[in-house]
Amino acid sequence: MIIRVRQVAATCALGAALTSCAAAPEAPRAARPAPSAPAVSSRPPTLAPGPAGLTPVFKNGPRTHGRTVALTFDADMTADQGPRAAAGERFDNPRLIAALRALKVPATVFMTGRWAEEYPAQARSIGRDPLFEVANHSYSHYAFTGDCYGLPTVSRDLMRADVEHAYAAFRKAGVPDARPYFRFPGGCYDREALKALTPAGVTAVQWDVVSGDAFATDADAVARQVLDGVRPGSVVVMHCTRSAAPTTERAVRTIVPELRAKGYRFVRVSELIGAGGGRH
Repeated sequence: MIIRVRQVAATCALGAALTSCAAAPEAPRAARPAPSAPAVSSRPPTLAPGPAGLTPVFKNGPRTHGRTVALTFDADMTADQGPRAAAGERFDNPRLIAALRALKVPATVFMTGRWAEEYPAQARSIGRDPLFEVANHSYSHYAFTGDCYGLPTVSRDLMRADVEHAYAAFRKAGVPDARPYFRFPGGCYDREALKALTPAGVTAVQWDVVSGDAFATDADAVARQVLDGVRPGSVVVMHCTRSAAPTTERAVRTIVPELRAKGYRFVRVSELIGAGGGRH
């Protein structure tokens, strides 16, 4: 389920089964990754715990470290949407992932564990492509607070288990190195949720630019909303769910060249956190 973004409580704001390209084994020199997509670190940067040891929350990178922007995509599927997938509803978006590859755009995909179970080949392909990084969007996509767009809720004593269940689903699908970053379903969190996730050692990642692609029918309007909102260090929230965000691929094909023409460089969330002094 994809949720329209709005303010809730403290802060509330939502892959193609293509194998990654590899150089031929007999080639004398393997092609190096593009400068905008360096190899991911085995120890990604995280933020230090917040006051009282609470899970830290990251919303955007430094505004003064050059024109960088992180496109993030929520691959949503709730724990109870299996019958809808079986009936033919598509919660993936292979053409979007293919477009990001063609445009050579690094990105962070916040994936639910249930999505990885439904599309293991796509999860594995995304997770093994150095252009991308996979982060955690919970297993169930149930809310971590009450009153979050009508989502079912996870009880406080099960929040950490839900996050760890998602990481287990990623490993089972073949994702080798999911990042220690977590995005709350619906963007909804409160102090109790941050406290419950402290033992998980994750950095919560929100955003400062809402794309408006959820349920949108006008790709140009989505693109304009992103282009008008981006500032240096921005984190843009978009979606990788074909049935509920059908215009995202077309919007990205407009957003990317226009931001590059303005001098922006696309990075993953990990690079923004590192630029802001995140710990390795």
